[in-house]
Amino acid sequence: MRLRAVIFDWRGTLVLTPTFRGWAEEALRRIGRDPDRAADVVAALDPARMEAPGVDADAELHREAYYQAFQAAGLDEELADSLYAVESDPMANPFAVDAGPTLRALHDAGVRVGVLSDIHFDIRPAFRDLPVDAFVLSFEHGVVKPDPAIFRTALDALGTEPRETLMVGDRSTHDGAGVEVGLPTLLVPPLGDVTDARLHLVTNLVR
Repeated sequence: MRLRAVIFDWRGTLVLTPTFRGWAEEALRRIGRDPDRAADVVAALDPARMEAPGVDADAELHREAYYQAFQAAGLDEELADSLYAVESDPMANPFAVDAGPTLRALHDAGVRVGVLSDIHFDIRPAFRDLPVDAFVLSFEHGVVKPDPAIFRTALDALGTEPRETLMVGDRSTHDGAGVEVGLPTLLVPPLGDVTDARLHLVTNLVR
């Protein structure tokens, strides 16, 4: 059957996931502090405290987990607020060079486009004039990948059947779970640089 829709993961697939150091550097820069202190900030943080189960399914839980991590690291309030602002800024995640052209090519070919992301904030502003038919964001639905429910929600939003919808992501443990609900699935290496071009694989499959 012809593919009528493509569902994309966001971070790691369409956009570059900020590194911990890059995140800290930007947070320091925004409050007028020396970004060279980023290594000290990163060393003080315990990533495990920010990866509590279900944090992306609830915006308040996410905020609470992060601020507890900031407090445990001994960070001051101004820096904590800046770090969280950067973490929650959709514009702080640069698109891959082929993301826009791929989304437009799919749209022009009459293929519906969805974005499915485990995220605690609204990423829609980052897409501006890019053609996306449906956004399914975990914090708005209270469920995260690999739960089959979130894939079914994306299918409902697009109005397509699993067998005619391609799931595209960069993590087998999360995005790869789309196969459990019948979605043909394409896994690409996590985006390491915005110049990496991998999304031609999507348009090749749709053709």
